[in-house]
Amino acid sequence: MNIITAKGQTVEEAVQSALSQLQKSKAEVEIRVVEEGKKGFLGLIGNRPAIVEVMVRKNPVQEVELYLKSIFKEMQVDIKVETIDKGRDVTYLLSGEKVALLIGKRGGTLNSLQYLAQLVANKYTKHYINVVIDAENYREKRKGTLEILAQKLSRQVSRTKEPISLEPMPSFERKIIHQILSGHPSVTTTSAGAEPHRHVVISPK
Repeated sequence: MNIITAKGQTVEEAVQSALSQLQKSKAEVEIRVVEEGKKGFLGLIGNRPAIVEVMVRKNPVQEVELYLKSIFKEMQVDIKVETIDKGRDVTYLLSGEKVALLIGKRGGTLNSLQYLAQLVANKYTKHYINVVIDAENYREKRKGTLEILAQKLSRQVSRTKEPISLEPMPSFERKIIHQILSGHPSVTTTSAGAEPHRHVVISPK
């Protein structure tokens, strides 16, 4: 039972009745007042109870997990999902025999899953949640690859004095490049282009 209608002499009484039946706190529900209630003449004649509709809020972390599992079911792949919930930062670790299929070329499939999961999570909360989806420690490996690439290209730009445009990347990967070269004495970085073709440009200072 995720939604109920409850009555009480006051709105607060009606809400408390609903919370008791749902066994939830106010923070876990959404409340809609259907009828404010009204005291009749001498508190007896014409009394109208307060009526509220109380719905349990969906848990964004659980909704993402269910969403991912539904995708894997459609793909007919047996993938285990481990969830690491740190408040507004949530990581989903994928594992299984065919998990490589979910990484894709240069993490393309994994990035798409992460983007969709981000949309699902923030559909059910008023506070922004940052979602990371990882498999076979791909994110850490990719970060190392980007660090090597950034250092290599920064040396080239320093030598030739010509800017270099990198391949299109998702925002969190572009951020890694920017951070790595933020204090570089000879080059500077900017992002150019529109999504999904937005990319980093390394230029001489």
